[in-house]
Amino acid sequence: MRFAFDAEVWRWEARDDSAWFFVSVPEELSADIREVPRPPKGFGSVKVTARIGESEWSTSIFPDKASGCYVLPLKKAVREAEGAELGAMVAVEIDTWD
Repeated sequence: MRFAFDAEVWRWEARDDSAWFFVSVPEELSADIREVPRPPKGFGSVKVTARIGESEWSTSIFPDKASGCYVLPLKKAVREAEGAELGAMVAVEIDTWD
């Protein structure tokens, strides 16, 4: 299944010396993804192919308990190649692996 959406880049700081960057999958799309039956994966993750601009990569989206949405981690190389800085709005496409 393919999903497209716009989202803001945000940062989660796991420790003082590292930061992880994500975009959140909108609530409605997250609910659609959750409804597709899949074998259980670690942390409730779903494997996806993600695209922002010209960058495409394989990764997983993870459920965020606080928001109820899935979150997509953004690699540093993708952020740099696409100018996806903290607070930037980016156009995202994800294809789930059924």
